[in-house]
Amino acid sequence: MKSDVEIAQAADIRHINEIAEKLGLQPDQLEHYGKYKAKVNPDDAFKLPKKQGRLVLVTAINPTPAGEGKTTVTIGLTDALNHIGKKAVVAMREPSLGPVFGIKGGAAGGGYSQVLPMEDINLHFTGDFHAIGAANNLLAALLDNHIYQGNALNIDPKRVLWRRVVDMNDRQLRNMINGLGKPTDGVIRPDGFDITVASEVMAVFCLSRDLVDLKTRLGNILVAYTHDNQPVYAKDLKAQGAMAALLKDAIKPNLVQTIAGSPAFVHGGPFANIAHGCNSVLATRLAQHLGDYAVTEAGFGADLGAEKFCDIKCRLAELKPDAAVVVATVRALKYNGGVEKNDLGAENVAAVQKGLPNLLKHIHNLRNVFGLPVVVAINRFVSDSDAELAAIKAACTEAGAEVSLTEVWAKGGEGGADLAHKVVAAIDAQQEQSAPAFQFAYDANDSIRNKIHAIATKIYGAAGVEFSAEAQAEIANLERLGLDKLPICMAKTQYSLSDNAKLLGCPSGFTVNVRGITVSAGAGFIVALCGTMMKMPGLPKVPAAERIDVDEHGVISGLF
Repeated sequence: MKSDVEIAQAADIRHINEIAEKLGLQPDQLEHYGKYKAKVNPDDAFKLPKKQGRLVLVTAINPTPAGEGKTTVTIGLTDALNHIGKKAVVAMREPSLGPVFGIKGGAAGGGYSQVLPMEDINLHFTGDFHAIGAANNLLAALLDNHIYQGNALNIDPKRVLWRRVVDMNDRQLRNMINGLGKPTDGVIRPDGFDITVASEVMAVFCLSRDLVDLKTRLGNILVAYTHDNQPVYAKDLKAQGAMAALLKDAIKPNLVQTIAGSPAFVHGGPFANIAHGCNSVLATRLAQHLGDYAVTEAGFGADLGAEKFCDIKCRLAELKPDAAVVVATVRALKYNGGVEKNDLGAENVAAVQKGLPNLLKHIHNLRNVFGLPVVVAINRFVSDSDAELAAIKAACTEAGAEVSLTEVWAKGGEGGADLAHKVVAAIDAQQEQSAPAFQFAYDANDSIRNKIHAIATKIYGAAGVEFSAEAQAEIANLERLGLDKLPICMAKTQYSLSDNAKLLGCPSGFTVNVRGITVSAGAGFIVALCGTMMKMPGLPKVPAAERIDVDEHGVISGLF
């Protein structure tokens, strides 16, 4: 069986002009990055006739550490919609080098449902992440230089909030003391690095409507406090102009293609366990503007990415999804049913049934909390037994959700045709029945505590929330600053509905522990840090990087 990278390398890749033509874009409206990649100027694209395509969100159940193929299904569904005669465009995130070289490998899909050129997308692509990292670190350099050069703003070096970033899993950089050495080497203070995708600059980048909005949001980033407890923003350091200049090209969405030749916007890439987990607003809007169906994804399970897509991205960008697809796998259900990772390939119908409440909880949330029609996509693996698949179908049907057995990894769009038909039918039925409209899980004008409580109880199924003394103090501080009326971005484990990675399935009676609160004032949301979540991952014992190589001809292997 061919690997993902071998399938991608053997694919018939088209010139990007041919892909752009499907969207009505001319070659002179593209900024080419070679033959197969281009940036699209939104100003040009939005002048084309508006389609206002149906917006389909692809999410998933709580995953195994290897992931459940949500990106693969997202791409496969797009190809499937085009296969059945619809005009579909996919909008998805750019991969971070952290997971590429860490535990999961590449994130450009899999099998015959991939975006191309796969190696480029998984590595440096068009340089967006490098630009975001440079903008982040420019702000850090300007802040430290201001303190060193006399500190006219009276910044307290021990209350600097802004950290440097690098797009790599590197636990050694989490905490440090910088400014050591000679007096000219800066002011000694505690510091550390986050991974680039956790930077607020990434969130700002993905939530901005245009370059003007980007610059305003960058200026509103809260970076420190003064000795007399006053906030210091990036605009106080006059940083937003230079930061926006570094991002002026990066903010233009990247156009690539699927193996089947469907247009794909791949742009931005915040994680969903520590950030809001969605591709850029600009990419989603372009996909809707230029296609009859816009298919997008949100990271990890529906308790993280989908909730943030609805409560943060849709709220701030005034988007409205028309349907949700929940990706489930037999192995993930067995994992949620208590089976060890090494035993997931063996048939175990009882474990599937024990794990099914996790899937049913996500279906319930999307239908009853957010008001979306739901289709379950079972991403089939060769190890799945008929009895296991039958158990999933029966439970989903009883819950009122359509089920589709998808084989998009092996068959591309053809393997998702049934899923495409069911998604179209679900959207049409919702409109014909005048079903309940899309809604949010909470009112953004409510208190911070109440908003977090709503997410924890409605979405996770928690009994309540405990706030640490530090979190309570920061809530009071944000109320003092008038920054408490923002949506909430929960930072918690992706492996459980709770904040405890080992509490699998569909737990109840648990308490969500909020150990810290931070604000991303530029992005426009408040972050609640739950459990042991951190913004700089580490590499596993056997990193994926050990399997990746390149030969004398420049052909890459081991990337999947």
